Amino acid sequence: MLSFQKYMRSTLMQQNRMTLSQLEYACENLNTLYQACHWRKTEMYLIPALRDATARADQLLDELNRLNQAALMSIRLLQDKLGALADVRDEQVSEVCDSIDTFCASLLKRLEKEEQELFALARNAIAGETWFSIANQLMMHDKHLDEMKRSGLPPAEAAQVTARRRALPGGEVDDGQISIPGLQVLPIVGLDDEPARPVPRVARQVPRDDVIMK
Repeated sequence: MLSFQKYMRSTLMQQNRMTLSQLEYACENLNTLYQACHWRKTEMYLIPALRDATARADQLLDELNRLNQAALMSIRLLQDKLGALADVRDEQVSEVCDSIDTFCASLLKRLEKEEQELFALARNAIAGETWFSIANQLMMHDKHLDEMKRSGLPPAEAAQVTARRRALPGGEVDDGQISIPGLQVLPIVGLDDEPARPVPRVARQVPRDDVIMK
């Protein structure tokens, strides 16, 4: 996440305009990072159990949700610019960089709060039998995740399929859910009016599982 953030800022601030392909690249990578954070085991199993266990977690969970929404709004701001199908110039380049910074800062702050506050609260608030249930869910999750990875799916998509599989009665797989779309707010972009430009690449491609799959 940080390598992507530094790359985009150092590259774009040297330019007075941003190409459509660069904006698409930014949207794609932010969406991948957002999905990777959303489909972590902490999000799917621990947070629901904590919310059920105690009202003392409400304030912290609301704060985590606020940080999540801030990250999502940053993606949507970039998608709005992408939908305009125009070059992003001058001060708008700075706005794009600020949106990327806000996204990364929000998700990193969320992960920090989980490490420092959420896990400690969960240890004190969740009863022993509930922990056994969570542990069983995690083991089944990892089992299904390994199956999805062996089928050739990238880690982030494998996690999404695994979560949806666990949500179905009996753990059966709905074949229609194997192909997981990105954020539904992504606009459909017609590129006929502009020649294709090469997509910039970082020295080390941002991995789909850059966010820790806790």
